[in-house]
Parts: sequence; structure tokens; C-alpha cells
Amino acid sequence: MASNAPTASELQSSGFFHPIIDKCEGCERIVEANNNKYCQTFAFPDAKWRLGICNFATHKKPEIVVSTIKVNPLKAAKRASGGGKKK
Repeated sequence: MASNAPTASELQSSGFFHPIIDKCEGCERIVEANNNKYCQTFAFPDAKWRLGICNFATHKKPEIVVSTIKVNPLKAAKRASGGGKKK
């Protein structure tokens, strides 16, 4: 299967791609050309990190916060039985 990803020399010679930032270190999408590191997926890496975690990052995963809600068992049973409805 052939890859359509640009090579490191193509990224560097195009002038369109900007070097990665420190938050990108450790990502599998980094390619190196002439002692500079580039993201092979996105041209402006700092823009991807501006609002949080880069969605292309392979080395970071978003944290999912799960909160528990206390439920009164008496009220839950009453709601489940359909009680309390006026006719």
C-alpha cells in the first residue's frame, strides 16, 4: 500500500510547513529534514495546539472526566413506577 504522506525533503523545500513546537515531541508523525523537525500531517503545528490537544497527536490522549451523581433511591423508584402523576 503506497503512502501519500509527503517526504521530509518535500516538507522542507515547500516552505509551507513550519517546524514543530515542543508539545509535538514524541509524536509518530514527525519527520526530520536538515536538522529541522516537521509534522507530516499539518503545516502549522502551533495552531493545532492553540485550543488544547492536537487531534493528530499520537503521543497524547484526551482525559475524559467522569462524574458520578448521587441519586436518591426512593425518588428513583417512584419515578420508575410512574407514581406521583396526577390525573
